[in-house]
Amino acid sequence: MRVVIAGGHGKIAKLLERDLAGRGDTPLGLVRNPDHAAALRAAGAEPVVCDLEHTDADTLARHLADADAVVFAAGAGPGSGADRKDTVDRGAAVLLADAAVRAGVRRYLLVSSMGVDDPPTPDTDDVWAAYLRAKKAAEDDVTGRDLDVTVLRPGRLTDDEPAGRITLARHVPPGAISRADVARVLLALLETPGTAGHTLELVAGDTPAADAVDALAG
Repeated sequence: MRVVIAGGHGKIAKLLERDLAGRGDTPLGLVRNPDHAAALRAAGAEPVVCDLEHTDADTLARHLADADAVVFAAGAGPGSGADRKDTVDRGAAVLLADAAVRAGVRRYLLVSSMGVDDPPTPDTDDVWAAYLRAKKAAEDDVTGRDLDVTVLRPGRLTDDEPAGRITLARHVPPGAISRADVARVLLALLETPGTAGHTLELVAGDTPAADAVDALAG
């Protein structure tokens, strides 16, 4: 399986790249900083330098040639302002969908966030509110395309070791989940095309990840 991952230097992306490469698949990681290429190679991925804030859909589509799936795991990151929440968390996700359509890549996994369904309260930090709005706008746009989309909304992310057991459903109680477990769920979703069309929330739980994904596909 050839998988192109936007945000290829992110923590979840590198874990997913390692998991894919360890199975003999071919992960390609999109990065804007060429200095990150070595870290991607160490994770088993082929680095592709492409700044999603400064490219176009046709150029990006060429990087998706022969891909079986794309994963949007990019984000503006800590310390970024509200403007970049829109250009990255929304705009880059939409651009990837545009490129996927042009390249004929149907499978699209979008890493979003729990909490985006509810409008930010008046006392919400402006940047966090912009992040939630950007993620929701990305979901609305991408799921409206003629693509096989699965939206994954993790809870609070941690760097804990993977537990391997999760709770995965359309709505789950608030909670945390390790980035390593998120990567494993993404891998299971890539293997399970029957999960296309689902928007899923994810936290730690009691069910093995593969079993939880299989149950939803059925």
